[in-house]
Amino acid sequence: METPTAADLEERAAIGFEEYRRMTYRSYLFAALGLISPASVGLAQSYTRSEIGLPLLVLVAAALVLHLWLYARLVRGSMHGGAARRDLVLSGVLAAPLTLMMLTSEIWAAVPVFWVAAVTLTLTRRRDQLVLCLAAAAYVSVLIAVANPRPASWYAEHWYAPPLSVGGFFLVCWGLVYTNQYQRRIWELHQEAHAAREAQARLAVTEERLRFSRDLHDLLGHSLSLIAVKSELAMRLAERDPDRAHAEMADVRQAARDALREVRSAVRGYRAVELDAELAGVRSVLEAAGVRCETAAPPSGLPADVRSVLAWVIREGATNVIKHSEARRCAITLASYGGAVVLEMRNDGARPGAADGGRDGLSGGPGDGAGSGLTGLAERVAVVGGELSAAPDGRDGFLLRAVIPVGDPPAPAGAPEGAPVPAGGAP
Repeated sequence: METPTAADLEERAAIGFEEYRRMTYRSYLFAALGLISPASVGLAQSYTRSEIGLPLLVLVAAALVLHLWLYARLVRGSMHGGAARRDLVLSGVLAAPLTLMMLTSEIWAAVPVFWVAAVTLTLTRRRDQLVLCLAAAAYVSVLIAVANPRPASWYAEHWYAPPLSVGGFFLVCWGLVYTNQYQRRIWELHQEAHAAREAQARLAVTEERLRFSRDLHDLLGHSLSLIAVKSELAMRLAERDPDRAHAEMADVRQAARDALREVRSAVRGYRAVELDAELAGVRSVLEAAGVRCETAAPPSGLPADVRSVLAWVIREGATNVIKHSEARRCAITLASYGGAVVLEMRNDGARPGAADGGRDGLSGGPGDGAGSGLTGLAERVAVVGGELSAAPDGRDGFLLRAVIPVGDPPAPAGAPEGAPVPAGGAP
């Protein structure tokens, strides 16, 4: 099982965040079925009973569709910081006349209830929510009273019917508002968790930079101050006490060497990256560039210097795949064969001319300066007794291969004792 890279984790988090956003938005839209279903039934019944004509039927149906569209805009806006004032006003202007259909069917009382629930996703102050719920309940109660005139109506005959109506609709509105607010709070917590994850990643990068600057200051601050002081002293003593000046310059040379050794030791800790970490980092970079990368775990028991060289080969190879190829797939394999470790990087994006080592597939061909590209990699590999090769692989592929001995191969016949074994002797 492959260990996920930082890019994998970030991509998964982004996908999960987007999926939850869609799920929350769709749940609000699904709740709108509680509005459109009874409203559609009531509209059809009113037309069947000849309470409204065809022109009014078409007009009300169009207004209902527009109201649902504004409802979706209110929900979407609330999930991105708040709906626009224009949408709030337009939805209210449309909801008020639609509610007048209560004169034909009380089912239309769902229109102001759902409008209040959508608007209060943006108006988060508790006072505003209470005022809207009370206003909607009062408006609905007035329409009920108009639809049930005296004296043949139970609603008109009992004094407690209007306040009971206002209280009932207020509780219905407030219950739906509370439910929507709870779901919105869950969405906000999800946003905060996603933002905290990103902030944590940025903080980790910042802490690493601070650690590097602190280590560099601790390593070079004292040494460079000593070199500056002793150099100035040697300049003053150069004429009147050459022997003392010579001794001071010897101290300067030793201090410079010590500083250089400490810097190399520290840089080795930063640059001689762990092979596993380099594999994961390269895979992350390639996939971020649109190159599907397949990696294999390195063999166990490799010496530290060999692992460092292999990490450099992988890093340089990945850099050239991104810069100088049109690859869509890259495979990195590491395996042990007869006392040597073999690293192979194959990609399928070699351009014409890659065989010449130009700016295709890999850099470092003719014209590249020493110490860069293939030349620099070959020198690094040669230090540990290995060899490097780079050549086209098939019609449009390219293969970078490094073979590094991990044991002490026998010296060729006739070679003097202690002579280095040529890299070609590695399998």
